[in-house]
Order: sequence, then C-alpha cells, then structure tokens
Amino acid sequence: MALLELTGIGKTYRTGRTGEVRALDGISLSLAPGEFTAVQGPSGCGKTTLLLISGGLLAPTQGRVLLDRQDPYALGADRRAAFRASRLGFVFQQFHLIPYLSVIDNVLAPALAAGNPDGRERAEELVAHFGLHSRRLHVPGELSTGERQRTALARALLNRPKLLLADEPTGNLDRENAGIVLRHLVEFARSGGAVLLVSHDEESVRHADRVVRLRRS
Repeated sequence: MALLELTGIGKTYRTGRTGEVRALDGISLSLAPGEFTAVQGPSGCGKTTLLLISGGLLAPTQGRVLLDRQDPYALGADRRAAFRASRLGFVFQQFHLIPYLSVIDNVLAPALAAGNPDGRERAEELVAHFGLHSRRLHVPGELSTGERQRTALARALLNRPKLLLADEPTGNLDRENAGIVLRHLVEFARSGGAVLLVSHDEESVRHADRVVRLRRS
C-alpha cells in the first residue's frame, strides 16, 4: 500500500507581472514504504514545489495528496502541523537549524511539536549515532558544514517518521560528508521508511530505487 499518493497535482502561482506561472501540471506519483525515489529536472521545473506539496507545506492548486491514507490539506493548520511532525522528516540544503540552540536542542525541537515524551532519550541516541556527541552542546555556527547537515538529519529522524523529504541535502557538502548523508538515507529506506529526494547530483540519484524526471511545463 502506498504511503504517499499524489494524483493529478497542479500548482499555479499568480504574479503581478506575468499573471500566472504554472509550476506543476498533472503530476501523479506514489511512494511505498521502503522505497527511495529521486526527482530530477532542470531549474524551474517544480521539483521543490512537488516536495513541499508532498510534505503538507504548500497546498496544490489542483489534485489530491494522500499521506498515510489521509489528506493533510483537509486538516486545519494546527492539526496539519501535528500530522507533519508525527509522520514526516525534512532535510534541506540550507539545514534550517535554529542558530542559538545547541546541537542536542536542535535535534530535540520536533519533539515539542509532536508531544513526544521520549524525545530527550531519542535525541541523545541520534546525536551519538551521527557522531556528534562531542559537539552536542555546540551551536550551529561552531559546526562544520557536514556536522550541520548531520544535525539536520538527526532532527528529521527524531519522531521516527514514515517519510523523509530531502531537498538537495548534499548540495553544500564535500564528497565524504555527502556519502555519509546518503548512506543514512539508504539505511532509513532499507529499514522500512520512504525517501523522496530532490537532487541535481548524479551520485546522489544513483542511490535511489527509482528516478522521476520532471520538465518545465
């Protein structure tokens, strides 16, 4: 059974200058537990828009999203946020860490949204798993680029999500650190989670079970 189902997804942005920009038009895609799918395509073809729609962060103009057999856009804002926190993990190229929080507190942050009482213990386990124990009290500005992305990945896994959404997660990393992140994404999929990856990087895409290629509409 599909964990994520996108049916006839379209997204149109209205702008003052051009009137309308169609980012996506009639996209259908499904993702099963244990599947690692990569999305590629030229800049401006809607890859990030597709990821945001899949994650309940951006409502489509047309079509339907089912995540874990529920439509997140049928929920109010608060319930949708809680729904995301309990099922999804997000990893972005720019990390989006909270600059004044330590590594351990950044990793722990999603537990607050999901009301996870075991968050502290889980956060400590993940920090150790990602080789960050000696850096656990450091803030992001004191970390290397690779350490920041490992912190972001640990944070994404805190609430044991069913689906990881990754937008160019190796874009700012050297080859060694990119390899570490990709190995963890593969590990997550092999353990029964699903991964939807957006990337221009051919090495990253080679780790996927399937590649979906978008073109400009």
